[in-house]
Amino acid sequence: MDECEATASLGFIEAKENASSPWQPVNRSWENLECYMVLTNAEKTAIGSICFLAGPITFLENALVLGVIAASANLRKRPSYLFIGSLALADVFASCFFTTSFLDFHLFRRSDGATAYLFKLGGVTLAFTSSVASLLLTALDRYLCIHQASSYKVLLTRRRALVSLLILWSATTLISFLPLMGWRCPTGLTPPCSHLFPYINRAYLACWTSFILVLLALILGAYALILWRAHRHETTMINLQGASRTGQTRRRMDIRLARTFSIILLILVGCWLPALSFMIADVSMVLNHTQQRAFAFCSTLCLVNSSVNPLLYALRCRELKIALMKLLQRVCGSRRCITPTEDSSSGPPSGVDNNFTASSEEEMPKIRTTRLNSVSEMVKNQQLNI
Repeated sequence: MDECEATASLGFIEAKENASSPWQPVNRSWENLECYMVLTNAEKTAIGSICFLAGPITFLENALVLGVIAASANLRKRPSYLFIGSLALADVFASCFFTTSFLDFHLFRRSDGATAYLFKLGGVTLAFTSSVASLLLTALDRYLCIHQASSYKVLLTRRRALVSLLILWSATTLISFLPLMGWRCPTGLTPPCSHLFPYINRAYLACWTSFILVLLALILGAYALILWRAHRHETTMINLQGASRTGQTRRRMDIRLARTFSIILLILVGCWLPALSFMIADVSMVLNHTQQRAFAFCSTLCLVNSSVNPLLYALRCRELKIALMKLLQRVCGSRRCITPTEDSSSGPPSGVDNNFTASSEEEMPKIRTTRLNSVSEMVKNQQLNI
């Protein structure tokens, strides 16, 4: 155990023994930021390569999504694409703030003061918190589109979507910069400070980690309800149409839908859970340098998630791809460029593709047909490309 780890453990024990006077610093522990800069030269090379590769890719992908949405008046009016735009904006911030801050601290070993460091960390926290919160809004939008198919456009108007985004960014900004506004470790760099983030109070870290876990749980719940609703709708359609569609076809569509959502959720949880696990451990125990180095690698997975988000939520959307084709056509200035094949204004507002096969309902009663057609179109527009 090196000097930093030994003094950290001693400081943590003394901090517990002096719990009756927690505001008195324990000066025998970490005295500077060097104990947080734990990467070896080989690890710096590996993690630097990840950041230099994922950072620009994430920026370009999400900037493209923002550009397409901003250039299309039709997409700007749809709540679904406002949420996707919010996600892309958050991921653009993540590509800038995380990459520069992480490389500046771990690779170039820049030692900032408490205010400068917490300002940079607040930007990173804002980006990732807003990204996860935007994913939740996207999931809730998809659930509402299926669960309240007939009244979707009335319930989720553009104005309500903008208000929800205003609340989201205001709340995440406040949460992210709480350490800069005063909720920081009272002992500077010594315990009970976090061993992952300088100047960060463990209580704040516990609250932020819990908040992100709640958001992830809500996202998982929303997609589970979407899958259940779509499965129930397919079962109803089979019962009403009799032998027009086989049970084997229905099972294949259910499997495709479940597989698509499984990929989305596995990527989301796989990118976030490792880093969150280390944060939870940091609240309750003293982490050594090996664990700190492991956390540094796990934190880059959050950046990788931001680079994957455009591929999962934006660039697979039918309307957005058509808008991109039109934009490329205008840029090229010639009809020989990519030509859209479908009308982007067709179909209900949705942030996902259409993969379900349309079903004929001509033999059903008129009222029942109208209701099921509405739900069927929503289900069709909520199915992702596989």
